[in-house]
Amino acid sequence: MFAKCNLEGFLNPFDGVELKTLVYGENSSLIRFHLKKGKELPSHSHPHEQTGFLVSGKIKLFIEGEGFMSEPGDSWSIKGDIEHRAEIIEDSVIIEVFSPLREEYLPK
Repeated sequence: MFAKCNLEGFLNPFDGVELKTLVYGENSSLIRFHLKKGKELPSHSHPHEQTGFLVSGKIKLFIEGEGFMSEPGDSWSIKGDIEHRAEIIEDSVIIEVFSPLREEYLPK
């Protein structure tokens, strides 16, 4: 599967968060997130392993309660079923891989 960059068709799961699945396969998905300054991603967990890269902006990411200030170029990996959350310090763009596939994030 190939995909050209297209900044249309983002989903808005909640205020201050936009996401778009860029490409996906049988076992993984690559997702772009746009996060707004001052918003929070609430504490949550899911069965998917999640590996991310901060393209731009600044976020404070908490994994099992441990905080990490992430700046452009930083990356992380979160095992499935691990509680995590984030505080958005600056408007940010994140690219993340989820495995298994995040079906609820697939294009409609």
